[in-house]
Amino acid sequence: MIDLLQSKSGITKFLILIEVAAHQPNVRQKEIARKIGVTPQAVSEYMKELVEDGFIYSEGRVQYRITKYGVEWVLENAADMKRYARFVMSDIISHVSTWTAIAEKDLDKDEKVYLEMRDGLLYVSNNKVTNSTGITIDEAKKGEDVGVTDLRGLIDLEVAKITVCKIPKVERGGSKRVDLERLQTLSKSKSYIAAIGTESLIALKKIGQNPDVMFGAKESIVEAAFHGLPSLVLVIDEEITTILSRLESENMEYELIDLTRQ
Repeated sequence: MIDLLQSKSGITKFLILIEVAAHQPNVRQKEIARKIGVTPQAVSEYMKELVEDGFIYSEGRVQYRITKYGVEWVLENAADMKRYARFVMSDIISHVSTWTAIAEKDLDKDEKVYLEMRDGLLYVSNNKVTNSTGITIDEAKKGEDVGVTDLRGLIDLEVAKITVCKIPKVERGGSKRVDLERLQTLSKSKSYIAAIGTESLIALKKIGQNPDVMFGAKESIVEAAFHGLPSLVLVIDEEITTILSRLESENMEYELIDLTRQ
């Protein structure tokens, strides 16, 4: 379990810092106390500790701001909690929930199967290919969808890396200024391709590629990465900051490549 969840005071400080960041500089301690379920006196004491520890600073009576150190602490713990939540969903809740998989062989009801993730999809068979097991809830023919419950063991899956390609907006040349040769090379090594902006779509079409997704691409590439699919996303230059912020909020590993020809 993450350190923050092992300490009631740590959780309380975390919640107070979020409230300070949301309402700074005019921080109402009574309102914070009401929201997080502690007394105003307790909030006051915690605020003093947060000031002493360098998480927040005072600009005068009832005026506080979170420091850079405080922001970094909040983000680090928020990321830890998100990872812990994913662990709970995948390793704990999975024991009592039903997952959908693709049968690689004909299977009987209540048959023990082994699970494997490939190309973002879950496959099951009665051959031992991994240490992750489950029980089928019904019979299924090869290639059919089948429900699997009572999952045991962790499915071997690493979060994939995302390659973000910067594409110039049409006012700066659009697809005409894209290094198509390099784009062709990059596209061959990726299982999932996304496009943000018409210029990105046309650049892909010029190398004979169609994107797997265009609308809702930001969320789609995050989900693809969590399913182990390495993604290539073409992004018009004015959207770069937005997409990178989204990836960083999920602690995703990515590389940024500028495909603009000089």
